[in-house]
Formats: sequence, C-alpha cells, structure tokens
Amino acid sequence: MPDFGYFLSCEEHTPAELVDQARMAEQAGFSSLWISDHYHPWNDNQGQSPFVWNVIGALSQAVSLPVETAVTCPLLRTHPAVIAQAAATSAAQLGGRFRLGVGTGEALNEHILGTHWPEAPVRLEMLEEAVQIMRHLFTGERISHYGKHYTVENARLYTLPDEPVPIDVSAFGPQAVGSAARIGDGLITMMPDTALVERFRRAGGGTKPVYGGLKVCWGTDRQEAIRTAHHLWANEQLPGELPQILPTPRHFEQASELVTEEQVASAVPCGDDPDTHLEALTAFVDAGFDTVYVSQIGKDQQNFFDFYRTKVLPQLRG
Repeated sequence: MPDFGYFLSCEEHTPAELVDQARMAEQAGFSSLWISDHYHPWNDNQGQSPFVWNVIGALSQAVSLPVETAVTCPLLRTHPAVIAQAAATSAAQLGGRFRLGVGTGEALNEHILGTHWPEAPVRLEMLEEAVQIMRHLFTGERISHYGKHYTVENARLYTLPDEPVPIDVSAFGPQAVGSAARIGDGLITMMPDTALVERFRRAGGGTKPVYGGLKVCWGTDRQEAIRTAHHLWANEQLPGELPQILPTPRHFEQASELVTEEQVASAVPCGDDPDTHLEALTAFVDAGFDTVYVSQIGKDQQNFFDFYRTKVLPQLRG
C-alpha cells in the first residue's frame, strides 16, 4: 500500500496558514508533505503565492514530516545554482527529510523577468542540464560549468545535508517520462496513469519511486463543494499545452470561462462521501504509485483533516 501525504497549496494560502495545515496533516496521519512553488497563483481567486523557500524553513521547525517541492522550475526565473543552494539548505534544516521536485515549468511563473519562453523540447534540454549542475553542487565540490544554457564559475555549496538531495522529475508526455527515468531519482505526475508508470519503469526508472497528487474538495454540501472547486481551480481542466504557455492569471481566468461546473465535478472528488475519495485514491494505488498526495480545495481545512483521519486514511491502510 502506498503512503499518503498532504499537498500544501501556496496558491491559496498564506505562509501561516500553510504551516498550520502542515501541523494538522501530521496530526491527521499523513506521512509527508508536498508544497507548490509558484511566483503567481493560477488566478486571482486563489489569491496567494508566498516564496516557497521561506515557508519550507518554517515547516522544518513546525513538523517532523518530510517535505518536497511539487514542483520547482530551475530554468529561467531562478538559476539552477541558486536552486541547488536553496534545496541543500532546506535539506539541512529538515535533517535530510527533503526532496527536490523539478519540472519544466509554466510561462505564468517563468517569463516574469522578460526572458524568452522556449518550446517544450528546449525546456526539457535545459532541465537536464540544470539537474546535472545541481547534482554536481550537491557533492560539496567547487565546480565550474560552461554549458549550452548555463554558466557556473567557481561555485561551491558549504551548507549541505549528510546525503545529496534527491531530485524527482515531473513528467506527463513520453519524451519527458524518458528524461525523468534517466536523470531523476523518482517520477512526479498528476494522473493515475498506469501506462505512464509502466513507461517510466521500462525507460530506466526501474524501482525508483513514483509520486502522484490530486485535489479534492471536502464539504457536507456536495454542490457547494463543486462550486468552490470550480471557482478556485477550474484552470486544472484546461487541455493540452495551455497551462504551460498562458502568461498571466488573467489569461487563465479568461480560458477557464470555458470550463463548466460539470467538468470539474467529473474530475475532482467533491463532498463528504468517503467512497468518492477512496475511489480517487485507489486509482493511484492500482496504477502503481508509491506515494499519493491530497490537497483540500478551499478554507475548510480542519474538517477535511478530521474526515480523512477518521473516514479515509484508516480504510486505505486497512
């Protein structure tokens, strides 16, 4: 049976709220934490986007759970040498209980410095070079790197955990899955796709861990929960490459006008029926995931954690 973690949403909550939720997650029996890393929320209704590395520092003092970014883009907004320092410090603060989740990102967050937004194959190439740089820095050795996309001169990390930071790679398409299998210590993906997991393992992923995540909206009134999920996260139902290329929250709001409440209801577990939540989580179990992270949409966090502590997690763990 996989482990079950909680997914902290920086897009919806203040730093203090995120720390409170982490405490509640630990008390409810969740085994680990994911935390999103964005410059912007996806839309103005979500309303927040704190700097993730500050929040991770606070989490290290508030809970004993492992923490992972889901996910950080080390390509444009922040140089991979700087991400390596942030990740190493986080791992040192957490006593080695930190993993760095990385991906090729979205224009929403990465174009803010006026940098050209490359096409997907170029971003994947940049990610592979970025991971190479970060792994070299995690050794504690002084490095210089003169690559196609990045330059590093005479850099050394002095604050390090006892072991190099594991790097998990987010992937959805076949090419990205192959890259994740080659360069990652694990795979991150957001759909319970058995074929994708099998492709990762065949491409060289072997027994490396596979991590998945989903959003739910617990509430005693299912229709109200659906409305909340639609109000805050309709953007998750946008198709294809739109989430990677739209540049501002306003553009996501415009595109999300095409997403109906019915579409959200069919994709997001809503309401207080334990079977609805169990069915969604079991799909990840059946697909071969090692850890599944759950994120509650909206403000009703305490009742969500009580529900999962008493009605959901015990059934999953048998």
